[in-house]
Amino acid sequence: MTHANDVESFPPSVFGELRLRAVLVLLLARIIVPFLLVHLARAADPIIFSEKKKLWVLQVGEATYALGVNERGELQHLYWGKRMGAEDFGGAHSLPEWSSFDLSTATTPQEYPGWGAGLYAEPALKATFANGNREVVLHYVDHQLNNDNLEITLKDEGSPLLVHLHYRVYADSGIIERSARIENRTSEAVTLESAQSAAWTLPPGRSYRLHYLTGRWAGEWQLQSENLQIGKRVIESRRGSTGNEANPWFAIDRVGETDESHGPVWFGELGWSGSWRFTMERTSSDQCRVIGGLNPFDFSYRLAPGESLETPPFFAGFTEAGLGEASRILHRFQREHVLPGRPHARLRSVLYNSWEATEFNVDEAGQMALAEKAARLGAERFVVDDGWFGQRNNDHAGLGDWYVNPQKFPHGLKPLIDRIHSLGMDFGLWVEPEMVNPDSDLYRKHPDWVMNFPGRPRTEGRNQLVLNLARDDVKEYILSWLDRLVTDNDIALLKWDYNRNWSEPGWPEAPLTDQKKIWVRYIQNLYEIIDRLRSKHPRLEIEGCSGGGARVDLGMLRRVDQVWPSDNTDALDRQTIQYGFTEAYTAHVMMAWVTDVPNGINGRVTPLMFRFLVAMTGSLGIGGNLNKWTDADMSVATRMVAFYKQIRATVQDGKLYRLGAPMESNLSAMEYISEDNQQIVVLAFLHSQQFGQSMPLLHLQGLAEDAMYAVSITDNKLEDQAEKLSGAYLMHHGIQLRLRGDYDASAIKFDRVQ
Repeated sequence: MTHANDVESFPPSVFGELRLRAVLVLLLARIIVPFLLVHLARAADPIIFSEKKKLWVLQVGEATYALGVNERGELQHLYWGKRMGAEDFGGAHSLPEWSSFDLSTATTPQEYPGWGAGLYAEPALKATFANGNREVVLHYVDHQLNNDNLEITLKDEGSPLLVHLHYRVYADSGIIERSARIENRTSEAVTLESAQSAAWTLPPGRSYRLHYLTGRWAGEWQLQSENLQIGKRVIESRRGSTGNEANPWFAIDRVGETDESHGPVWFGELGWSGSWRFTMERTSSDQCRVIGGLNPFDFSYRLAPGESLETPPFFAGFTEAGLGEASRILHRFQREHVLPGRPHARLRSVLYNSWEATEFNVDEAGQMALAEKAARLGAERFVVDDGWFGQRNNDHAGLGDWYVNPQKFPHGLKPLIDRIHSLGMDFGLWVEPEMVNPDSDLYRKHPDWVMNFPGRPRTEGRNQLVLNLARDDVKEYILSWLDRLVTDNDIALLKWDYNRNWSEPGWPEAPLTDQKKIWVRYIQNLYEIIDRLRSKHPRLEIEGCSGGGARVDLGMLRRVDQVWPSDNTDALDRQTIQYGFTEAYTAHVMMAWVTDVPNGINGRVTPLMFRFLVAMTGSLGIGGNLNKWTDADMSVATRMVAFYKQIRATVQDGKLYRLGAPMESNLSAMEYISEDNQQIVVLAFLHSQQFGQSMPLLHLQGLAEDAMYAVSITDNKLEDQAEKLSGAYLMHHGIQLRLRGDYDASAIKFDRVQ
């Protein structure tokens, strides 16, 4: 045994080694202990309340959100940005008026402003009372705090109209969820004219830039960017559904400070599948707010005494690591907290859809023949699209008559489903539950079931009308036939389509004072149908489709497993469409098909390999007419499907880095890093080469510099011949791809070497 006074007996080398170890232990303690304390504090107190200051501080990811009650009793926004300590905040104090034209009630940023008391900014709540009063002035009453959930109750200063503001902190994902429940405790009805979910206030500034998504059918998900000027910028849908023309997602950054990889970004998206509106407002005093929720156009919601209205959830976050990190935060949040099967949503199957091969001319023998070819490619799911039901031989008839067409399937769907199962695939089926053709048995029996204004023409779109799901009898009818269809057949996936917007949104059976509730009740009943159907059939999956991407939002993503971003499957167009889609939504749900050329949208011809690699940036599907594919086509497809299955988990659930925008450069690329950081996948695309120029170096992101990665290639297009490359090399030196000509592409897989 050696004692402390025997130090002299140690050899000098041993003593030096012990001293070095002691120094290292001390250094590690200084680094790790504070790190652990910070993270333990984050886990313990996602929401901190100071009774003395009447202050709430929400700690979420790398951000802090703070609000408090000021001396007038208003709930005042204080801060939203880079993480700070709760002790750094004082109490809330109203801001001074600028003049008699801009009172303190207008200059003070309220957390949920009602219209009244000299407020000229966009309100979150506007109402009319039975006595003619049209003012709502909200003051703090009390709150309830339960770990990561906070509810603050506000009350109108002149009546018992209450607003319950709900906050939920997803500390691990960096997201705050907000909504409002407006409750009428007066003795008479109150009519709501605007009911927003939240008002988000950014730090005062003059150099904000707004990013949002626009489009039209076959041209969805176009990323737009513009500087925010003084005034209001409205982005909305008045169509009864989410809409192609705009999507309820936004990102705001600072001009000159932010790009894909660096700089502050405030971002958010609404969980609502009906009409919605965002108002981005920059005031003359350089305050910047985003208010969003139910669209107030044609809106009126009568609350009888004791009734309440819950607004849609509005989710938002902040990062200092650029637009790419904002997307990755949203993607992770959607997979872990939104999608069915959360927190570990099932990987998407490689599917084959027979629409382009047969269109409405489906029958048992033809579908079986296609299924055999699809199985040889490695498809895992076979989907029969439109045309299997009623007298559905074209898009003029049959919608609403949901029985199997006896001429096309004389023995029902079971023989086809059994054959598909024997080939190792599961079965999917197209439906459009919310629509009806005037030429249908359902419409002839129930013409009153569609939206309509009495005595007015009924506008058709794609030869169909919209059923009024706000009616409970229509809701129950739709649920009953869907339940029967799934019960009688082994259906793994329903492709739920929705092919037009609303017109004549009338509900003549409802009392006149309640008819405009159709905008809300329709969506609530839609959600109820899907929720009840999935509850009874827990193995059932659903693909959300609306003539493409016209109904993609977090409200639908709570209920569907995958979505169809666009009817446009042209590979070049799809690059831009899918790039924009990933700004707001995870590749896990983004279905992308390989279809035939010339493509029907542009008449463009692109190589099969290019089409496959574009589709492999999301959840892979095949939609071409396999009856016309050559042996060479089948061989390429089989090889690419097998490769996709090797990288599927990384693409669908990994961290996405957009290495180049297809709308800005001839060369673009998507990089995916698996959840465990063990696999990296790069899919690179060349639109067209000019002047014989070689491709610029492609610099990867997000890797460990000292890690080594084994290289796997699908072709000979990687100039770097080493079998292993370091993270430092891949990020700082970059890789050189041998892409040439027009519509060339390559895929490279890197596996981390232990």
